[in-house]
Amino acid sequence: MSDCNHDCSSCSQNCESRQQDFRKPLREGASVKKVIAVVSGKGGVGKSLVTSLLASEMQRRGYRAAILDADITGPSIPKAFGVEQHAFGTDDYLLPVTTHTGLQMMSMNLILEHDTEPVVWRGPVIAGAVGQFWTDVLWQDVDFMFVDMPPGTGDVPLTVFQSLPVDGVIIVTSPQDLVSMIVAKAVNMANLMKIPVLGLVENMSYFECPDCGKRHSIFGESHVEETAAAFEIPHCVRLPIDPVIAAMVDAGEVESVDGRHIAPMADVVEGLLK
Repeated sequence: MSDCNHDCSSCSQNCESRQQDFRKPLREGASVKKVIAVVSGKGGVGKSLVTSLLASEMQRRGYRAAILDADITGPSIPKAFGVEQHAFGTDDYLLPVTTHTGLQMMSMNLILEHDTEPVVWRGPVIAGAVGQFWTDVLWQDVDFMFVDMPPGTGDVPLTVFQSLPVDGVIIVTSPQDLVSMIVAKAVNMANLMKIPVLGLVENMSYFECPDCGKRHSIFGESHVEETAAAFEIPHCVRLPIDPVIAAMVDAGEVESVDGRHIAPMADVVEGLLK
């Protein structure tokens, strides 16, 4: 390819320069520096919790954080933050809703008349809505945007990876034996899209007895270190089963949750700006 004249229209080679860039621009006036996708190969492992904790921790550290809730049919981000108001805007754009700490968010539940309304849409329409959350929202000077992804590797994850300038992926899993398969699916998709995996979060990793301090592996022994090593994931974090955290999330107070458990992964995210 040393004689390449950069005129792809007259070339039959399938090189990287011919690969189409599907990334969509932000609307004029919007600004997002870093985008991190929070993913998993299956549902029910706590992606929304990890997304909320990471965004809250970065906001607490003095950065401007945002959450794009890409789980269109099962949005839970507004509930975790106690947000009940609706998003509003003009004919040209939507404004993100802000929490009491200033964290910005956009979620399907912020534009539905009632948050219990089901979103009965086919995959392409759902994926299109996620794309509009990126292009049609006036995101304001965001340092770190966290994308709360639906489970699996379908239309929405593909749309996010192709349409948004994703800087890294954080994989969420749990201690069950099928963890290796779950992580493998997420890692393989990230590799396919040429997006680095920043870290692995094992949620519900253990329960610490408040009386004696002993840790109990409710869902089986942790394999997060071995799994991270097997897939060459550079960082891993274990989050406990904590009824206090669960109660605070249910009460819409996730921003007040102690961030010490998620802090090591927040350090990794913070490094993207350094």
